[in-house]
Amino acid sequence: MTYEFDFTAISNNAGLLLKGAGLTLLLATIAATIGVGLSIGGAATILWGHRWARRVVQTYVELIRNTPFIVQLFFIFFGLPSLGVKTPAVTAAALAMTINLTAYGIEIVRAGIQSVSPGQREAGMALGIGPISVFVLVVLPQAIATVYPALVSQIVITMLESAVVSQIAVTDLTHAADLIQSRTYRAFETYFVVAVMYLGMALAVRWAMNRAGRRLFAGKV
Repeated sequence: MTYEFDFTAISNNAGLLLKGAGLTLLLATIAATIGVGLSIGGAATILWGHRWARRVVQTYVELIRNTPFIVQLFFIFFGLPSLGVKTPAVTAAALAMTINLTAYGIEIVRAGIQSVSPGQREAGMALGIGPISVFVLVVLPQAIATVYPALVSQIVITMLESAVVSQIAVTDLTHAADLIQSRTYRAFETYFVVAVMYLGMALAVRWAMNRAGRRLFAGKV
């Protein structure tokens, strides 16, 4: 018995797949934009914040990094409504992805900040520049440039992990694949095409962000 490959059903549903891919990229963009910003604030808090603030951030980082993403997603979408906090599926997915990425991003950014020579911060302070300005203008650009590849990798990982948001009926790429497979019963063709699409998206995001990084951080490292 030989299996006859038929991609006709997939081509007939190309629009559904592209729409799902677009939502996956949108969720990843939201998580990356907000998550990196929060990561910078969290890393600065761990390094220079008050003791109670440091403990709060450190506890958050350990909690998120040591629990599965899908559990975090289910807690937000299914658990919080028990406390009266209801969120639409897409909002819950974006929130879970942002929370997850931020926890990993804090540690990445913290490592980058610590890699910058303390003498540069001290020199800026000696010139009369305020501590916040020294951090934003001197320390942070070098820190981000140093860990930028790691941040890019974490963003790509978060995008790929977003496949589980289909479990709460978010119409992302995986949800589109599940829907097509249930209609056509062409599991091999469907998930083969979707795997290729995820691969293409991951490579494209990594290439675009690396290219942007080379322009943004030229001469910083």
